Amino acid sequence: MTRIDAKTFLSMLVSGANALENNKEKINNMNVFPVPDGDTGINMTLTLGAVRRLENNYATVGACSSDAASVVLRSARGNSGAILSLFLRGFAKEFKNSVSIGVAELAAGLRRGCDEAYKAVMKPAEGTILTVMRKSAEEAEDAVKSGKYSDKNITEFFTRFTKAAEKALEKTPEQLPILKEVGVVDAGGCGFVTALKGMLSALKKKPVELKNSSDEIEGVADFAEFDTESITFPYCTECVVEKNPKFEGEDKARELHELICSIGDSVVFIEDEKIIKLHVHTDHPGKVFEKACEYGMLATAKIENMRNQHSELLSESKEARKSKVAAPENTYGFVTVCMGKGISDTFRDLGADTVIHGGQTMNPSTQDLMDGILSTPAKTVFVLPNNKNIYLVAIQASKLVKDRDVIVLNTKSVPQGISAMISFEPEASADANLEAMEAAISAVTSMSITHAVRNTTIEGEKIKSGQMIGMLNGSIECVANSSIDCIDKLAKKMKTPSYITLFYGADVSEKDATEAENAIKARHAEAEIVSICGGQPVYDFIISVE
Repeated sequence: MTRIDAKTFLSMLVSGANALENNKEKINNMNVFPVPDGDTGINMTLTLGAVRRLENNYATVGACSSDAASVVLRSARGNSGAILSLFLRGFAKEFKNSVSIGVAELAAGLRRGCDEAYKAVMKPAEGTILTVMRKSAEEAEDAVKSGKYSDKNITEFFTRFTKAAEKALEKTPEQLPILKEVGVVDAGGCGFVTALKGMLSALKKKPVELKNSSDEIEGVADFAEFDTESITFPYCTECVVEKNPKFEGEDKARELHELICSIGDSVVFIEDEKIIKLHVHTDHPGKVFEKACEYGMLATAKIENMRNQHSELLSESKEARKSKVAAPENTYGFVTVCMGKGISDTFRDLGADTVIHGGQTMNPSTQDLMDGILSTPAKTVFVLPNNKNIYLVAIQASKLVKDRDVIVLNTKSVPQGISAMISFEPEASADANLEAMEAAISAVTSMSITHAVRNTTIEGEKIKSGQMIGMLNGSIECVANSSIDCIDKLAKKMKTPSYITLFYGADVSEKDATEAENAIKARHAEAEIVSICGGQPVYDFIISVE
């Protein structure tokens, strides 16, 4: 191998995506907090996995890298996915006029990719994926300057900066104390190194193959992107299962996974602590639903005859997407991201035009957010991500929408998003509303209660798997053996509250919700407290304190 041509370049990207898929659970489990939001591996897999949709018929690396950057950007999920997509956009810009690439071009591409990624992060921190990217780029530049490498030993060159990335990853615990405390390296950085190793394997003519039975990785939020051209099974079958308590946890639905693999193809099976989401093309949709019901209640279920509705299962064409674009008739509109019917209804009652299903463990893609913005009939669209891991993707989506003004508020929680919408004044200017909503965001206190998914120790606090964790503005505040105990501990942290809204989750009964409300009243009798069935997964309670 002397220079990398378009065919090899695409093979490298696909191999990197496969490596991520094969290791996504390992990457997920590197999450520093024991709360069920370890989705870095999934987000990076779904982001880079979009390159599988590209046809391997490019004449130039420039054309291939441009299309790869485009599909990956639109599929990007979470901060790690957004950063990875921007890295590839740097590749595309650097390789724009390249028929093939050698050592010098590759080093320049790494630097350009690193710069693009850094520009998107307001306050880059050392010890993250950005650090690992930068170290690999610096090593590549130093290698070129040394004069020891030419296109004849490009594989050796790629190996050198990949090893530099590995070394940088190993040092991330020394740069971020929280990583050292819990004994892990940075999850995003690990994902980046994993992708580089996958690309290197393809460069060595040994591309990484998928270890699972699925040929597609696009299943978390957009089943419509599956290519059904060669599918022989007539029924596209999808469902979301809310697990019964006895099946909560990881890898509890193996029999269901094995069944759908045995009776169909185009299988996608996503399982987290409390939810199963599956997609399969099969002759027997009834068997799928019957088996799925053994694990819990069906939250959603859908069967489509692909022979009659084939077009609905293909990646949407530009013409199809145009049909979803709403004319910007109104002055203002809102797009919000949340999970749970009760929370969705609350946002709609406050005036949200478009509600995108997503949040912790289910981050929407750039394309999901673009579609939401374009379907909102307003000249100025405010976007409320309501999660710190969706903000960066929302920013990228806002840059891709050209026919209306898009303002992304940095709402990191549902309470912040609701508070922002309450403060909105339809007659005020966009700037005045932005100022008022940002003030409202800073004034609200966000609390939540979830469960620990693993044993760990953080800031000297030992946490056991299954214990309840109380979060205060995104940080772990307390640990207890029950949600009510957590509620009581969080109530102590409320400083003279006037208004408290308690959203209780899908697995919380009305009786438990009433008990939680009473626990807060016992400490803050003067406050106005409202309980709403939010219906959200993952979090037993989400609490807004004003």
